[in-house]
Amino acid sequence: MRHGKKFNHLSRQTGHRKSMLANMACSLIEHKRIITTVAKAKALKQFVEPLVTKSKEDTTHNRRIVFAYLRNKYGVTELFREVAAKVGDRPGGYTRIIKMGNRLGDNADMAMIELVDFNELYNGGKKEEKKSKSRRGGKGKKAETIAPVAETPAPEAPETSSEETTDSAE
Repeated sequence: MRHGKKFNHLSRQTGHRKSMLANMACSLIEHKRIITTVAKAKALKQFVEPLVTKSKEDTTHNRRIVFAYLRNKYGVTELFREVAAKVGDRPGGYTRIIKMGNRLGDNADMAMIELVDFNELYNGGKKEEKKSKSRRGGKGKKAETIAPVAETPAPEAPETSSEETTDSAE
């Protein structure tokens, strides 16, 4: 029976599992992508996504909460500085799991887990801009297109060549 089993225990005792996930989360934050088994990647995703959400608001309380999970001050600093700056406008889904096939030694299913905003191949190197929806009818933009302001041409200054300036100096 699976009463009360809400997450994968990964065949480890509680202390070992928490330490392993904390170490993997620190590695993910530091390197932005790691390769592990599919089961560990799924468990890590559930572990690290709430921490990234906490890092969006940089307060002492949130830093202490995240430090209680990660237990690595360099990982916490990296999370709150670099990672939070990139994922500030994302509403969720900070990690991506890509299955990579089976491991040679024991045929385990392998996967790469990465932070979504740090992969330039999938993002195309550019950031998508959000289009804001307005319920007011958008009168501000229409008024600008209906009555354009006439541009007045600027008076042109006579052109002088570099030869003329050197002759007058001599």
